Amino acid sequence: MRLHEYQAKGIFADAGIPTPDSRLATSVDEAVDAGAALGYPVAVKAQVHVGGRGKAGGIEIATDDDELREAADAILGMDLKGYHVDRVLVESAVDFVNELYLGVTMDRGEGEPVAMVSSEGGVDIESVAEETPEAIAREGVDPAFGMHPYQARKAVYEAGVPRDVSRAVASVLETLYDLWESKDASEAEINPLMVTDGGDVVAADAVLNVDDDALFRHPDLADMEEESYTDDLERKAGEYGFDYVRLSGNVGIIGNGAGLVMATLDLVDHYGGDPANFLDIGGGAKAERVANALDMVFSDPNVDSVVFNIFGGITRGDEVARGINDALSQFDEIPKPVVVRLAGTNASEGMEILDTSLVRVEETLEDAVQRAVANAEEVQS
Repeated sequence: MRLHEYQAKGIFADAGIPTPDSRLATSVDEAVDAGAALGYPVAVKAQVHVGGRGKAGGIEIATDDDELREAADAILGMDLKGYHVDRVLVESAVDFVNELYLGVTMDRGEGEPVAMVSSEGGVDIESVAEETPEAIAREGVDPAFGMHPYQARKAVYEAGVPRDVSRAVASVLETLYDLWESKDASEAEINPLMVTDGGDVVAADAVLNVDDDALFRHPDLADMEEESYTDDLERKAGEYGFDYVRLSGNVGIIGNGAGLVMATLDLVDHYGGDPANFLDIGGGAKAERVANALDMVFSDPNVDSVVFNIFGGITRGDEVARGINDALSQFDEIPKPVVVRLAGTNASEGMEILDTSLVRVEETLEDAVQRAVANAEEVQS
C-alpha cells in the first residue's frame, strides 16, 4: 500500500522527524484558507503517487492569496501522468541551503535492509544511482539487531553531509529505519531532506510504502488504505484484490504471476510499445476474476489495446477462456482489441473455447505482444 505524502508526513512527524506545517485541501477555497492560516510563502503540492511532480506542474510556490488561488485552480483537477488530482497539500515553504536524500529499502541481492544517504537530494534518486552511483552511500543493516547509531553516522559521513548537520541527519536516518521496520514497510524515503541556513533539517517530502500482507498488524495504516487510493482504478483493484500498478502507456497487460507479467511488460517495451499497467490476477484465477481483470483494464482511458498472457499451472486455461468470453459477451462492441496467449494446464481446451470473433489468439507470447503493440499503434494512428 502506497501512502500519500500527507499521510506519510503525519507518521514521520509523530515519530519525531521534523516536517513543515501543512494543511490538506480538496478545493481552491480550502487551499486559500490553508495558506492564510499557515502564512506565506507556501508550497502547493498535488497528492498523487508519481515522482517528478514539480517538473510536471504538480508543485507550485505561492506568495499571496492570488498566487495560491491560481496555483490550486491549475493543479486541482489536472491529469498528472495519468492520475487525476483531487487534493493538494498546502505547506509552509522551507528556506533551504542544501537538499539531501535519505532512504531505506530491502537490498534483495544482499538479502538484508539497506539505508541510503546522498548529498544530491531533490532530484530523481534513480537518475543519481545510474549516472553517479558513488554519490549514494549505502549501509547494510542486520535485521536481527536493527540500525546501530554508528551505522547511521557512517552513512552520513560517507555521503559527504556537512559536519554541522551530520548529527541531525543521522538521527533522522535512525528514525526512518525504525519506521521502515516497525511499519512493515517496503520503502521509506525523504527526498529532499532540506537543510536550512540555521542548521535545521526538515523533511520536505515523505514516502512510505507498506506491505499489504502486514496490514493486519497495523489497523491504523489499514484505515488509511481507502484514502490512499489515487483514482477509481486503484480503488477497484483493492476491491477485486489484484496486484495492480498503473503506468503511463497504452498497452494493457493482464497475466497470472508477477514474473510473467514483468516479462510481458519487458516484451511490450522491446517491441516498441508502452505498458499501461501491471496487473497480476494470481494463480488459480476463476472466470469471475478474469472478467474483473478485463473490466479494470477496459476502465483505463489510456489503454488502447490489451494483451492477456496466461501460463496454466494452478490456473486452468479453460477457466480463463470462459472468463474472457463472459466478460466480452457483455459488450455490444468490444471497447479495446484483445489478444490472448494461453499455455500450460488445459491450454488447448481454452483455445477451443475462446470466441475468436471477440479476441485474437496467438500461440506464442512474442506474437501476442507484437499484435497488441500493433493494435495500439493502429488506434493512435
